[in-house]
Order: sequence, then C-alpha cells, then structure tokens
Amino acid sequence: MNGPITACYPDPGATRPLTGLYLDHALPDRGRHGPFVYANYITSLDGRISVPAATGGQRVPDCIANARDWRLFQELAGQADLLLSSGRYLRDFEAGTAQDILPVGIDDAFSDIRAWRVRHGLAPQPDVAVLSAGLDFAVPGRLLDQGRRVIVITGQSANDARVQAHERAGTEVIVLPGVGRPGGAALVTALQALAYRRIYTVAGPFVLHTLLGADGLDTLFLTTVHRLIGGQPFASLCEGDLLAETGDFQLASMHLDAHGPGGCTQTFSRYDRTPGP
Repeated sequence: MNGPITACYPDPGATRPLTGLYLDHALPDRGRHGPFVYANYITSLDGRISVPAATGGQRVPDCIANARDWRLFQELAGQADLLLSSGRYLRDFEAGTAQDILPVGIDDAFSDIRAWRVRHGLAPQPDVAVLSAGLDFAVPGRLLDQGRRVIVITGQSANDARVQAHERAGTEVIVLPGVGRPGGAALVTALQALAYRRIYTVAGPFVLHTLLGADGLDTLFLTTVHRLIGGQPFASLCEGDLLAETGDFQLASMHLDAHGPGGCTQTFSRYDRTPGP
C-alpha cells in the first residue's frame, strides 16, 4: 500500500497515499431519499465485473482483483451501518465463489478502519439486508453469530414456507406491498423506514439496476483496471431491461494508481448522482 496515487480530477497532479482515500472524507449521513446509498465495483477496461468461476457461478476476475482496490472496498464498508446484498451473492458464497462474507476486515491491515467505526459510534460490523424474490438461499450463521441484524427484503409473491424458514433462522423478513420483486418506490420506502444512515450495496449488476430503477442510488465508486480480458459470459455494471429513466451521474473525483495488478495502471473514481427534477 506504499505507492502513492495521483489526482486526475478535480485537483490534477496532486499526490497522496492510497490509504485513507475514501476514509479521510466521511460520506454523508443522508442521501436524496433518506439514507445515503452508495455502490462500488471493480471492472476491466472492456467492462467485465465478473466472469465464470471454475467452481461454478461467477466471480470478480482474478486478473483484475487486487489488494489496493480491496483496501478501498474496506474503507467504504467501514463507513456503512448497513450492507445491501442479494440472494445470488449468498448462493455464490455457499458455492465458494463469493469474494467474501460481507465483512469489515478483521486482520491487522484494517485495524484503522475498525478504529474509525469505534470513533464514530458504529457497531463492529455493519448489519446486512438481502434483496430476493425467491428466498432460495441460506443466511450464513456466522452473520447472526456476530450479533448483526440480518434483514431479507422480498416481494408480495414470496413463498410463505421460505419466509417462515428465514424467520425461524433468526432473519427478519420484510414483504414489500404491491410488487412481485423488491424494487421501485416500495423499496425506497422500506430502506427509509429501516432508519440507517449509510447503506453500501455490495451486490451484483441486477441490484444496481434495481436501485437505479427506483432512483435509489446516490453515489457510484468505480475502480477501472486498465486491462482487456475478454471472456463469455460476463456481467457488466448494470444488467437488466433498458431503464425507463437513465441514471445520470457527475464525476466527483478520479485518482490514477500506477501500481495496479501486473504493472497495469488503474483509476479510482467517484460519481455522484445528478440531482433529479
């Protein structure tokens, strides 16, 4: 983590350490619709955020995953009081292909992030909310064992037996009225009602599509590794039908890192949602 990064925008040419890039400037406590909701992805230059894993499912390509990006992932997780995930992510975890199990890192490299949480009155680990229509996953017991609140948000067509199974396991289930799948205004209202300040989505491209469709995302953080990798099938940032309204953002900051994987450069960018009408 010793190599510095260089600002490209808004103050081009300034250099600074990688550590603290996102933690030094605390995220807002409030977004446009209540909680401040933000997402983070890493992508190749040709737009791959995940490709098939050898053990099944999909995962972040090994050729773009890197410790410097993971440090910034942790700095963003460290500021959240709720992580927003998906049933697919937890199915991937069961299959052994998920990147991690929704942590703020517990090793020494992230001790400053844990100390930041203590100073700001946050619990040791963020709570977890899972968006799912089918409820066809198991919540890892260790999330509950850590004393974290685990919430499943689903639509009104959810299978009653699966709802009850999750509740017996200690998971809260919120059934959104009037929608078959969690999304739209009902999702925004539910996230507001949970009374969290910062919600960090760590799920895949379909959850990002859901949030954009509900006008529920405030900020997008994006690491772009300057490497072309190809590969089929693959997932990109936002997967799903054409959005009824485009998700418009403004570049807030960009930093160039000369110490990416294999000697590639990479950029760390923040995009803030353009204010709506």
